[in-house]
Amino acid sequence: MTLGLFDDDQPAAPQAPEWLEPGAVVLRGFALPPAAGLLQAVDAIAAQSPFRHLITPGGKRMSVAMTNCGPLGWVSDRSGYRYDPVDPETGRPWPAMPALFKQLARDAAEAAGFAGFAPDACLINRYAPGTRLSLHQDRDEGHYAHPIVSVSLGIPALFLWGGAQRADRARRVPLLHGDVVVWGGPARLRFHGVLPLPEATHPLTGAHRINLTFRKAG
Repeated sequence: MTLGLFDDDQPAAPQAPEWLEPGAVVLRGFALPPAAGLLQAVDAIAAQSPFRHLITPGGKRMSVAMTNCGPLGWVSDRSGYRYDPVDPETGRPWPAMPALFKQLARDAAEAAGFAGFAPDACLINRYAPGTRLSLHQDRDEGHYAHPIVSVSLGIPALFLWGGAQRADRARRVPLLHGDVVVWGGPARLRFHGVLPLPEATHPLTGAHRINLTFRKAG
């Protein structure tokens, strides 16, 4: 069951931005209006490029399942982390990024003070209860002038917001269905992650959390 901390009774009205630090903000409920459409689009994308568990360069299987959409997709295997225009499992280009995705990413970035964001990659992560994402930086883009826009859908998560070093103490930030986190500028290379997900279900996603992470990689 879902703990009271994560009750999904979020107000639909816009809420004041919650600043984690300069350049990093939580937009509560920002993705609630288009949430159903976003999830329908995820299903269509996964029908073309299925979710899979990537292998790290060290040979470990990632617990979070993922796929991509847009001109570029993030991939990992024994040769390293990188962006590639072709899905290595299908041999075809990644599915096109839906207009609804682009609009949400652009609007969220603008609400956080980053106007003109035009992502060319959307990583779609699927978490089940017990899965986690260790502290890391988003460095594979090669340039850091553009923000990261991260959209939470489905069951809740505790997002870890760290510092400039992996050893820095990380803040725990509850994220609910429809919440969006944006970080860029002075906060672009902060370490971040996700604690193991609790046992929970959501009416739209069942026992899963879907995370859309928009980036400018090319």
